[in-house]
Amino acid sequence: MNKEQLQSTARALVAPGKGILAADESFGTIGKRFKAVGIESTEDTRRRYRQMLFTTPGIGEFLSGVILFDETIRQKADDGRPLPKVLEDQGVIPGIKVDKSTTALPLSPQEKFTQGLDGLRERLEEYRGMGARFTKWRAVITIGQGIPTERCISANAHGLALFAAFSQEAGLVPIVEPEVLIDGDHTIERCYEVTEWTLNRTFDYIYEAGVELSGMLLKPNMVISGKDCPEQAGVEEVARMTVECLKRSVPAAVPGIVFLSGGQSDLQATAHLNAMNRLYDDLPWELSFSYARALQGRPMEIWKGDDANVEAAQKAFYHRAKMNSAARSGSYSEEMEKEAA
Repeated sequence: MNKEQLQSTARALVAPGKGILAADESFGTIGKRFKAVGIESTEDTRRRYRQMLFTTPGIGEFLSGVILFDETIRQKADDGRPLPKVLEDQGVIPGIKVDKSTTALPLSPQEKFTQGLDGLRERLEEYRGMGARFTKWRAVITIGQGIPTERCISANAHGLALFAAFSQEAGLVPIVEPEVLIDGDHTIERCYEVTEWTLNRTFDYIYEAGVELSGMLLKPNMVISGKDCPEQAGVEEVARMTVECLKRSVPAAVPGIVFLSGGQSDLQATAHLNAMNRLYDDLPWELSFSYARALQGRPMEIWKGDDANVEAAQKAFYHRAKMNSAARSGSYSEEMEKEAA
């Protein structure tokens, strides 16, 4: 394990003013999103869609990295360049999702366990040879009646830690993603409780696995009200409770925290990130973003699979990335959105 190299890549991924695009949707997920806007999901439409995003002029000003899916890292742009090379030419670091999605947790089918450790060492070697410099693994924690359970949180925390160790062994920076889902009617206080529990267990296992904290990133949910909760917490409450939870859970040696958007709207995700960076300037880690829908939603609606719409879709993508770049320094405002409109 080359600690200096891992640290250098991790710091580059959370460079000031930049964040990460999560373009690692599975076939099922991107199929649903395409269907919602009238796009047929085929290998070529998926390739053209990602190509449209990755070739957006100047996007490297706001993006430090992009998380790819297995299909995508093997695809080429119209000009013959592998898509990871397209990103590198923009000054963007290619990464790769390496988990193999979730399955029902044994004896607790309403909870999920993430698969993918079998053959991981060999897959990481292949991905590194294809240009990947970082990895991502997502675990899912559901809040509901009687859940989550200790065995669900511990099993997923153990998997995240092993993934991180395998990644660092291969010279790749792991992005550890324990996501407490927004689905449900739980309060923000319950989300706080479960998120703190999940993060503390995750870092317990990360320590035991020998993972180098300075060569990894954390991709957590924000502490937020369940989407069906009658009382929705305001922007500043979400910001304060999220940071307070992180202070109690995340070691200072971790270079950065790259939030998932997790079902928030694009404007909500930006506003929450902005509030955290505006309210706090003495945190040990960088607070950044690793969004999928919150960056891609509007560009996908505009593109609709039609190459005639590429320029307009790229403009929308560039704008969303720029807004989140501003949120990195706490300088985002509603006026900026209005000016762009």
